[in-house]
Amino acid sequence: MTQSQIMTGENTVTHDVFVFAASADSLSILKYNSAIFLREKFVTNRQYTENKSLMGYSFSEDGNPTLYWFSREEKAIILIKYYLENKTSKALKFQIPLDDKSIVTTYQKDNNFYLLMKEKTKEALTVFIFKNGMAQEKFLDFSSFKFIDRKTQPKTFSQILNENPIEKMDSGEYNPLYKVTSKSKLYTLPNRLILTLDQSFRKTQLFDIDLESLEVKEKTFMKPVGAKNPKTSNSFYHENKLYQINVNADELLFDIKNYESGDLIKNFIVSKNDTIRFANSPLLMQIEDREPRKLKNTAKFLKTLSSLDAGLSVYKNSQNLFITLGGTGSDLKSISMNGFNFSDPFGDFPSNNYYNIETNYSVFLESIWTKKLELTKEIHEPFASDKVFFFLDSHKEAVLNNTLKLNNYILLSYYDIVAKELVLRKFTDGFN
Repeated sequence: MTQSQIMTGENTVTHDVFVFAASADSLSILKYNSAIFLREKFVTNRQYTENKSLMGYSFSEDGNPTLYWFSREEKAIILIKYYLENKTSKALKFQIPLDDKSIVTTYQKDNNFYLLMKEKTKEALTVFIFKNGMAQEKFLDFSSFKFIDRKTQPKTFSQILNENPIEKMDSGEYNPLYKVTSKSKLYTLPNRLILTLDQSFRKTQLFDIDLESLEVKEKTFMKPVGAKNPKTSNSFYHENKLYQINVNADELLFDIKNYESGDLIKNFIVSKNDTIRFANSPLLMQIEDREPRKLKNTAKFLKTLSSLDAGLSVYKNSQNLFITLGGTGSDLKSISMNGFNFSDPFGDFPSNNYYNIETNYSVFLESIWTKKLELTKEIHEPFASDKVFFFLDSHKEAVLNNTLKLNNYILLSYYDIVAKELVLRKFTDGFN
């Protein structure tokens, strides 16, 4: 399975779905219609792409795909356009400026492929937009803006991002807690980016970036202020609203603001003695991938949350708005081996008979709202993404898995190593 990959993509104009399945020596391109019926198949060799990883895809106006194969050693992307109608291909080479830039993330939007890079010597980001075989370079200058860290000390843009690496939020999908606890988040919109910085307890510093005009607008949203200093805070942007939380062991402050005006839409102040009235689930704690357990009260929840990296995720399906609020962290423990009957022939354990174990854990609650931001009493049903996770966890034969969010379901692609075949499965939200 060396060098094997599976990637799935949708042509957002025709709504055809493509599966790109690469083995060590061949590439299969499978084209399905929107009902996931196979329409075309193109199998070709891996010429020009040996020892390269599949980075992304785009679709030209003629409907044919271009794949982007990355080689860090060569500091290059090989672009190959595949013509399904006559089973031919055309290759181009794009040198990536890795000497003075580092890769932040890649993504697909409106059938184009985007490569976001951070400048190493300038206070800037660079976006390369690949469209119809051409690359446009967009330089985004942040040198005129001021930045402070969580201790209110002045920092450069580069220093802030080095300390708080950018995490890309998946548009239209549920973003899990471990991603949204990031202090620097990137939201991708058509011809536009929104970058939020939350290293400060006092404010969310937001940059609205126009990829056509290259204009970068700064907006500041002050965070809610409580009786005591916060211990952890964060924000989440969703559909023209900014959701912000500030937490200490005594209280949780939660604001929802209009993005354009900055006006407050909703505001919640929860003390440690209160019931959290917007919680539709119990207050939960999860260690690693074990079954979550209930925390007995708000005080216990806030005490634990205040010691973690807080975050919140907002996700909308056809019926409701779902908010997950919580935090993630890890605990490093020294375990004594005294009293255990085992031999250590290779000297793997230190002579003092202690070794360290890092345990990841989270606390969270789930909240279900109407699209008009009214509270509900509904019970949380599993998301399609939850079902994908549980399926993969219980089907170890499913490897090289890749997911694609379509209109009302997630399409999981994987290779079944027992049946030796490529499999596509649909997963929808709910208990069905």
